[in-house]
Order: sequence, then structure tokens, then C-alpha cells
Amino acid sequence: MRINKAARLLAAAVVGVALAGAGLAGPAVAEDDPEDGIDVSVTIEPGTTTGQVSMTVADNGGVALQENGSDAAARQFVGTLPTVTVTDTRDPGEIPDGDFWAVVGQAGEFTATDGSAPPIGPQYLGWRPRLLSDSSTGAVAAGEPVSSVISDGSGAPTVGLRGQELLVSTANSADEIGTWEVNADLALRTPTDVAAGEYHSTLTLSLFNQS
Repeated sequence: MRINKAARLLAAAVVGVALAGAGLAGPAVAEDDPEDGIDVSVTIEPGTTTGQVSMTVADNGGVALQENGSDAAARQFVGTLPTVTVTDTRDPGEIPDGDFWAVVGQAGEFTATDGSAPPIGPQYLGWRPRLLSDSSTGAVAAGEPVSSVISDGSGAPTVGLRGQELLVSTANSADEIGTWEVNADLALRTPTDVAAGEYHSTLTLSLFNQS
């Protein structure tokens, strides 16, 4: 993973500005003569908005993993991550050389709802990111797949989902401008003797930028 401690976590904030008319009271004056009126005009050009890199996640009710592909080595439960969209609206000329961004995923422990079973660590959850947008420029790429610490036999690193890239910009900043979509196949591979029960985890996605 290329992101280091110098990276900035990008956060979007919305600021509302209200314009209100105020009634100003003053001394009484004689009736205005229309011929003495002064026309006041102003031309207001469209405002300019500074570009930014932003991330959204498709509306979802969570991911319910279903058992599929279990074998003698592990119980396996699979599902699909909701589509994640990154949009870069910056001016290419204002982006520093070497600037890049990345979406990083971090899973928490799977804890039993009733607390009766020990937690399942994030090292047992893997994913295989899939870029859904046109990648002909090579400017943006899906992250590398990772497997549970119980290997799935694919040859992917068996490190689990503990701070792994889902989507990363890789090329010239001018080519990165646009909208990019990605999702991922999720696979939880646990020991075969895992305790029965309902478990829940939180998968956090963060958009980082580094220059």
C-alpha cells in the first residue's frame, strides 16, 4: 500500500450561505420624483467552485455474506461490496506532480450478536476489487486482491482486510480527472470449527490524497 503517514484524509463539508433582505428605517422625506431616480444594476457571473476529489458509496443496507465454497481447510462466506464512486473535478494544471489518491478499506472484528462466541478477526476477510469504469488510460486501477489468512488457493497475499487499497490513481494527474467506479468480491474464510452464531463487522472505506 502506497499511502503513508503524510497522507491527507479527504473530507467533504457543506457550508450554507443565506442572503436576506433587511428593512432600513430612516427619516421621513418628501415624495420622490420619478425623474430623479437612479437605476442601480449589477451583472453577477456564475460562481466558480474549486475542484476536489470526493467519494460516495451506493445506497445499501449492508452486506450479508452467504456460505459458498467451503472446503476442508475453511468455512467460506461470500458477498459483494456496494459500488464505490470516486470523482475528481480538479483542474489538472493545479495538481502537483506526483499527486495521487487512494481508497483504503479497513475491516473491524466480526463480533457475535449475543456475545457468546469469540470474535473473528479482520485477517479472515479478503476481497478482490473490480474496476467498473473504463480503464483504457491506465490512470486509475483497482487494488490488489488479498485473501484470508486461510488461503483461498488463488495466490493472493494472505493478509486479510487490514488497510488495503480498493482503488488507486496511478498515472498522470490530467488523466485521472473524471468519475471512477469500483466494487469488490468479499470472502470470509474462517476455521472449520468456527462457533455458530450471527456476527457483525464494520468495513470502513477512507479516501486519502498524497502529494
